[in-house]
Amino acid sequence: MVNIIWIFLIVSGIIFGLFTNKLEIINTTIVDSTKVSLEMFFKIFPVLALWMGITKIAEVSGLLKKLSNKLSPLLTKIFPEIPSGHESLSLIASNIIANLFGLGSAATPFGLKAMNSLQKLNKNKKVASRSMVTFLVINTSGLTIIPTTIISLRMMYGSLEPTKIVLACLISTIAATIGGIIIDRILARRYKN
Repeated sequence: MVNIIWIFLIVSGIIFGLFTNKLEIINTTIVDSTKVSLEMFFKIFPVLALWMGITKIAEVSGLLKKLSNKLSPLLTKIFPEIPSGHESLSLIASNIIANLFGLGSAATPFGLKAMNSLQKLNKNKKVASRSMVTFLVINTSGLTIIPTTIISLRMMYGSLEPTKIVLACLISTIAATIGGIIIDRILARRYKN
């Protein structure tokens, strides 16, 4: 669906440019946005590489596993359908921890593995399970302590205090996560079957 929306926006923009005789502006915008995107990539990549390296060190050293174990009691309450000690709880915890540090790209592999593991527990393979929906809600809410990508963008554009948004991001992501879980629970009770 998103692909259709993007295609519609691009095609309608080009058609509008043709009819209003502004193809030069479209060409200039395409070239400029490509240049800005490449500059952004080269400035953000080192920060992401650093944090992904730290995450990998934490994983190999066992720190990620220890943090996952600390989260397990909470996760068993949020995901009562998942058997205690199941691999999916550890993968979900690893995904949440990576997201906490603003490493969405490092969290993605854990999230995909968690969804595959949850699918194995799913009785009806054609419909997302209760746990899959809850995990998606938590993952989408984006609970973050250190928003590394936003800080990197603020540094890139010359912000005098690039980390000033940390508290606001923390409050908003906590509110989004709590709100998402509450709505998830309300809808889960309402539509049990």
